[in-house]
Amino acid sequence: MSARPAVLFLCVHNAGRSQMAAGWLRHLAGDRVQVFSGGSEPADQVNPAAIAAMSEVGIDISGEQPQRWTDDDARTADVVVTMGCGDVCPVYPGKRYEDWQLTDPAGQPVEFVRTVRDEIRARVEQLMAGLAIEPS
Repeated sequence: MSARPAVLFLCVHNAGRSQMAAGWLRHLAGDRVQVFSGGSEPADQVNPAAIAAMSEVGIDISGEQPQRWTDDDARTADVVVTMGCGDVCPVYPGKRYEDWQLTDPAGQPVEFVRTVRDEIRARVEQLMAGLAIEPS
């Protein structure tokens, strides 16, 4: 693993879970980690409830745009975190993989999305600990 590890968060639509995870990691680790996110079938926009829930904790993901993951992102990543994308998630030898079983917040009210947001934060903090990165 490089001195500045790279993490790729993947989900189907790249509109909720992976965007929140990327937002948390950028917020907590700053520039000590390269952060990528993508989806197998990107949505048109980030889930408004995810934007609202993250805004409540001071993290702005409103400028993000769902995008398809690329081979370059996957090859660059030291750690690939999947969130429900199943068999369409990329698998490359030599990468560390984690599969986070998280409820999809699509179509859920912000009250529900908050619980997903908080679970993602806890998992991001565990990931950072495994990478020996202290939260900012």
